[in-house]
Amino acid sequence: MTNPAPIDDVPVGGEVIRLGQFLKFAGLLDSGGDVKEAIANGEVTVNGEVDRRRGRQLRAGDIVRYEGRMVRVSS
Repeated sequence: MTNPAPIDDVPVGGEVIRLGQFLKFAGLLDSGGDVKEAIANGEVTVNGEVDRRRGRQLRAGDIVRYEGRMVRVSS
């Protein structure tokens, strides 16, 4: 039985943040081009579901997963 991946809390200092911004802010991806490609390829999930909208509004408590890393939006 494997342990689930740890979830890192990433404070965003506001009410909402866009998915594309959050991926860079949380250090999951380095550039806008990488973000666009990863999202378009369905490699990013929000709360367990693939989301292909870079502009998706994230709120505190949302969990984003990319390449096995999970990060939670916190305010």
